[in-house]
Amino acid sequence: MRRYLLSFFVLVLSFGIAAEARADRRGYVWTYEYQSMPKGHAEIEYYLTEEQANIEKAKPSTWKHWIELEYGVTDHFDIGMYQQFKQSNAASSGTFEYDGFKIRGRYRILEKNKLPIDTLLYAEYIRNDNLEKPNVLEEKIILAKDMENFNISYNQIFEQELESDGEIEYEYAAGISCSITPQFKLGVETKGNYTDQKYYIGPTIAWAGKRLWASIGALGGLNKRSDDLQARLIVGIPF
Repeated sequence: MRRYLLSFFVLVLSFGIAAEARADRRGYVWTYEYQSMPKGHAEIEYYLTEEQANIEKAKPSTWKHWIELEYGVTDHFDIGMYQQFKQSNAASSGTFEYDGFKIRGRYRILEKNKLPIDTLLYAEYIRNDNLEKPNVLEEKIILAKDMENFNISYNQIFEQELESDGEIEYEYAAGISCSITPQFKLGVETKGNYTDQKYYIGPTIAWAGKRLWASIGALGGLNKRSDDLQARLIVGIPF
């Protein structure tokens, strides 16, 4: 994880402290805020996620690589498509393989501050590379509020397998952040799965410049059911 933190700060130094990046800047890495891509604008995002079940052991661990292309259809609605890859670092051998794709849409209700709580609707179709696994529909209700330099966001998540007897899981992600400067945000995130009783909490750092933005966060598990560590880096390049 330390080398990815170093990479994050190298990006900052490489591009300099500049005006805040437009488009879909992320203040968190698991929690969505009240925002969407502007109409006619596009962005490429790269996600790198590590999942470490037992932090005392170097192996096994899982690395997920996602590449997303998103486009603003209107000023309130955007679409995105992910290509997913998975890297497993088992004790005996390592693998790198294609892991399927995701297609999602986001819709912002009204403009910011028109409602007591800004509300965004999110729907995502997930197709695993293993065709024997069921398709999944993930829906989110995203609630957020900006108060001067602070942001509070909460995501209620419903994940349903698209088959007659498919399972439904109930999850959440939430965060609170503060803009230290126009370029930097510091925050705390928590996420969890009510169905599997897995819960996490940890810090997030976000930065934005003219040519790109980047966010990095790490979460520690809060009970024995949870992984010891989950970490994520997201880099976005608008165009």
